[in-house]
Amino acid sequence: MRRFTVTFAALAMALVATGAYASKNDDINRLTGSLDQLANDPTLGNYAQAEQARARDAINRLTQAKSRDRPHDLYLAERRVDLAKAAAQLQDAQVKSTQLDREHDQILLDNSRNEADIARRELERQRVQYQLAQEESARLQQQGEAASQAADQARAEADQAKKLAAAQSKVAGAARREAALAAQAAKAMRSQMQGGDSSSSDTPAPTTHKKPKKQPDDQQ
Repeated sequence: MRRFTVTFAALAMALVATGAYASKNDDINRLTGSLDQLANDPTLGNYAQAEQARARDAINRLTQAKSRDRPHDLYLAERRVDLAKAAAQLQDAQVKSTQLDREHDQILLDNSRNEADIARRELERQRVQYQLAQEESARLQQQGEAASQAADQARAEADQAKKLAAAQSKVAGAARREAALAAQAAKAMRSQMQGGDSSSSDTPAPTTHKKPKKQPDDQQ
């Protein structure tokens, strides 16, 4: 009976040791798999290299730990793996944040450039409009000057025409006066001529004395 008890106790201890070893291997496999997953991640695997190395060292110490040190080494290994994951995620977030800041700055820069381009285009448009307005103003001014010159010329021609008409009127008046004077002179001459004819008809013709005819001798 005593031998059976000793044998049973030894078997139980062996089973406990076997279970503890199996549990230890499970923990090591779990932590190693978790760390390998982090290391093989295409994004996070590139970060927290130092923390990943410390976590792997902690797992190696757990592998070699004695039974009494195992709980402590397991705790350290788990914390190292968790720290490596957290550090990798933090670095990834920082990188993404920096990238977002750069993208934001680039967006602001692009917006500033776009606004500057828009402002330059608007300034160019206003400059062109101002130039066109100046050209239109100059054209209208030239038209106004031409119209003013034409009006001055028209007034000058009108004044010249008035002067010419006045001169022609004076000439016509002088011609009429000359014609009237000529008519009066002609009338006076006709009157004089008619008066001379009347005087000639009233004056008696001069008497013609005839010589007496010589009588024949027989009549003496």
